[in-house]
Amino acid sequence: MIQRLHSGKRMSQIVIHNQTVYLAGQVDETDSRGSVDHQTRVILSQIDQLLAEAGTDKSKLLTATIYLTDMSQFDLMNQAWEAWVSPGNAPTRATVGVTALAGDAYQVEIVVSAAL
Repeated sequence: MIQRLHSGKRMSQIVIHNQTVYLAGQVDETDSRGSVDHQTRVILSQIDQLLAEAGTDKSKLLTATIYLTDMSQFDLMNQAWEAWVSPGNAPTRATVGVTALAGDAYQVEIVVSAAL
């Protein structure tokens, strides 16, 4: 069985299958003009909310992919990430430099998967 939450024509925000939760890429839609640090903290809060809705939390993260439009901001993003990630439960992770995201103001996008 596949469960899809917050589905639209283009995508679902949450997909649950075989005891794994997959989240769509998250961006800061509340104040996308903020700094990388601010955007990262907002996104991580959104991830917390979506994982809770799916019945899991950040201690069960399996993998994360982070997209940054400016790799010179890597340390700022990492500060927010390291303050948030569950101690002893860091997922596999990749950080990718990209030239653009879905909107010009977005500087960071994060995709995660977690176990239930």
